[in-house]
Amino acid sequence: MLRMSTLLLRTLRDDPADAEVASHRLLVRAGYVRRVAAGIYAWLPLGYITLRNIERIIREEMDAAGFQEVHFPALLPREPYEQTNRWSEYGPDLFRLKDRRGNDYLLGPTHEEMFTLMVKGEFSSYKDLPLSIYQIQNKFRDETRPRSGIIRGREFVMKDSYSFDLDDQGLATSYEKHRQAYIKTFNRLGMNYNIVAAMAGAMGGSRSEEFLAPCPTGEDTYVLCEKCGYAANVEAMVTSVPAYSGQTPAAMEIFDSPNTPTIDSLVELLNEKFGGPYQASDTLKNVLLMADGEAISVLVPGDREVDLKRLQANLPGVQDIRLFEDADFAKNPGLVKGYVGPQAAAKLGLRLFADPRVVMGSHWITGANEKDKHVRFVTHGRDFTIEKFVESAEVRAGDTCPNCATPVVIDRAIEIGHIFQLGRKYAQALDFTVLDKDGKSQVVTMGSYGIGVSRAVAAIAEQTHDEIGLCWPREVAPADIHIVATGKEDLPFDTAETLAKELEAQGMRVMLDDRRDASPGVKFKDAELIGIPFIVIVGKALADGKVELRNRKSATKTEVELASAVSDILAVVTAS
Repeated sequence: MLRMSTLLLRTLRDDPADAEVASHRLLVRAGYVRRVAAGIYAWLPLGYITLRNIERIIREEMDAAGFQEVHFPALLPREPYEQTNRWSEYGPDLFRLKDRRGNDYLLGPTHEEMFTLMVKGEFSSYKDLPLSIYQIQNKFRDETRPRSGIIRGREFVMKDSYSFDLDDQGLATSYEKHRQAYIKTFNRLGMNYNIVAAMAGAMGGSRSEEFLAPCPTGEDTYVLCEKCGYAANVEAMVTSVPAYSGQTPAAMEIFDSPNTPTIDSLVELLNEKFGGPYQASDTLKNVLLMADGEAISVLVPGDREVDLKRLQANLPGVQDIRLFEDADFAKNPGLVKGYVGPQAAAKLGLRLFADPRVVMGSHWITGANEKDKHVRFVTHGRDFTIEKFVESAEVRAGDTCPNCATPVVIDRAIEIGHIFQLGRKYAQALDFTVLDKDGKSQVVTMGSYGIGVSRAVAAIAEQTHDEIGLCWPREVAPADIHIVATGKEDLPFDTAETLAKELEAQGMRVMLDDRRDASPGVKFKDAELIGIPFIVIVGKALADGKVELRNRKSATKTEVELASAVSDILAVVTAS
């Protein structure tokens, strides 16, 4: 039983100054977490019970699917990460440190290398496969700007699991088993979520899906087709573009265009100079960037912006990408700021990429590579060629669904799970092979599957809170029933104590507010803030032989006879 008279708990009436989202504000105010440093949080008893409830549900579903739990250290040696190139690929997000002898270590952001080496050390035959193993472990990433409380921290709790199969068919089966286990897990957690196509990113691999919890303050943006059900993270959204069917345009035509620093000013000049209707989508932006120290240009229609996060996700291997700065123009005098065109990319030493809307044969108005001059009829395939098409332009509501051509909607969400078909990337790097039935050596194929455990606490809080506090689903909550004793006499407190013990004997998890020095108003506000699903008030109604039962989610109140309170409360709680 959780007794509030002795519980390590202090609720706060004011929001923390650094709180950006509701979950951060309420988890701090309700006494679930406390900030230790930027992106680092300690768990108080109520928070840790909630976290462990989520871990329990995850474990039960992982075990039910036949996966086996292991546990690795968080402090890891450099060598395996060098073998997979992730010692450098992770960049500044990796916490690196040295021991007293000068040996390099890291705090694990993920554990692919460790899982691979563990299984390699134990198994050598196809008869040992398939295998799926998992752990629940603290992870560490040196976030540039930790934010939103425990949603994006520098230390967090994660469930990561890995499948090992002999071939791609086996991987597909293991992937689907994990997918179904995740669906069961998030259903039990009481979460609203969507499964969307995603990019594998630094993890590598082929098929990749995210489990996203819709939330207005979420960091992830995804598209959804309400007609056919297509869903994808914006980084993985596929642009649907028909082939160019227009006539071959005239030769390039340079024209004067002074004082046109923006696309809008250029369009205005075009309509004055050549007659309309010209619009921003007829122009071509040449967005100059530095990608790992190399100058590149990304072509997008003039009515679109480049989404740097989306661009980087679609340029595998690129670790650092940023827009051109004045110093970069100074080093590249042939690039005339505001007047760059793709027709001289090779001469100017630019690698050229393009959004898929810049289709072969299409023609555009763009910079002439001369100050105060633009050019018309610059044609893809005739006047310039690109290295590759890259999904890079911002995604908008109303863009075409690649499956059924219906306009998509855009929503925001918190990523709560991610599953990947890794393939053989890590097994090859770490030389993990087994003998097949013919005695031939085969590289093992792998899958990787993660759930943000501590993040799930925040995501559930975001989805279920109301204007007065937290409102947990029963399986997640730190208790099933919050009993509040009020008044100055002994009777309400003695009655509450008896009721709590009887409910506990029936398998209920009980929090008892047995504080004598807190007013009823304070107790009620605390109960609403803490968010346990059912609240029992033992107070004024006791004079009539009754107690009050409140449903925190529906805000309904009923009075039940004290004589039958245990059975009546059990019936309501177990039916929820």
